[in-house]
Amino acid sequence: MSINPNPSDKALVPFVSVDHMMKLVHHIGIEDMLRGIADYIEADFKRWPLFDKTPRVASHSDTGVIELMPTSDGDVYGFKYVNGHPSNTAEGLQTVTAFGLLADVASGYPVLLSEMTLLTALRTAATSALVARVLAPKNAKVMAMIGNGTQSEFQSLAMKTIVGIEEVRLYDIDPAATDKCAANLEGQGLRVVKCSSAEASMEGAQIITTCTADKQYATILTDNMVGSGVHINAIGGDCPGKTELAPAILHRAEIFVEYPEQTRIEGEIQQMDPDHPVTEFWEVLTGTAKGRTNNSQITLFDSVGFAIEDFSALRYVRDRIANTALFHPLDLLADPDDPRDLFGMLQRAKA
Repeated sequence: MSINPNPSDKALVPFVSVDHMMKLVHHIGIEDMLRGIADYIEADFKRWPLFDKTPRVASHSDTGVIELMPTSDGDVYGFKYVNGHPSNTAEGLQTVTAFGLLADVASGYPVLLSEMTLLTALRTAATSALVARVLAPKNAKVMAMIGNGTQSEFQSLAMKTIVGIEEVRLYDIDPAATDKCAANLEGQGLRVVKCSSAEASMEGAQIITTCTADKQYATILTDNMVGSGVHINAIGGDCPGKTELAPAILHRAEIFVEYPEQTRIEGEIQQMDPDHPVTEFWEVLTGTAKGRTNNSQITLFDSVGFAIEDFSALRYVRDRIANTALFHPLDLLADPDDPRDLFGMLQRAKA
């Protein structure tokens, strides 16, 4: 498999800008792209033992976090730079921004540089829906979407496309966010219900998605709000000191995670004992662990995002931009005629 959409000049690195990413989404179609990214994530999760795995490298501050998320399958190396700053929206800035890179392990040369603010939203939604397709009650048709910020539309469309959700019930402490989400989902094939409380949003829901941004211990869901038989998609807790669920819910639920070493630091289970049992989702996909076992079970995806998901999304983009004009050939790497003569290249440039 070629890892470079422009292999004729290895010194030029394909760069997918925000504009190119938006064009790629519309070229493919957002639902088809969500489905395609989910397929790539599933394929990579099924070969999970091949990957280098480490908790992301995080630099925390009073206002947010900046992280690096690296991994490699032995042939290709990838990483993502991402920040999370909940107070940014008050300044007209995004809470999350990101970019990512793939490189050829054999040579160390980068083969793709891409924006990942949009792509992270797409891969997060694709991951949520992939997990829900496996763990949620069969024939789930209604989702509560608690937290109607940047992720909410992507999550809703992914659940529609991959799981078959027909109705999404929206709630946010900021009614303007709910209005925004409802307007964006108009005409997307979903029945959209705006709700006045978190409790109201969960009426009839088989899937509950929590996606809030405040960097604090919070209780978005209390124990009495969660009935039996539901699937909880907890995607908003993503750093130490930030949670969304009451601990009692965790004690009642079967908990599924991406990478326990990272989730125990950043996820809902940071509230639990270090040895509280969890199941790694890749094991469910490969048949080495059980998923949902009965209709009354509460399943919980304690998602914090993991580097392999970003790797999969970048791999998908790399494959889809081949033979298109949806990238810039970026002059990122020095390329002297004699690889030992970098100084000579510099001097010749002066002339």
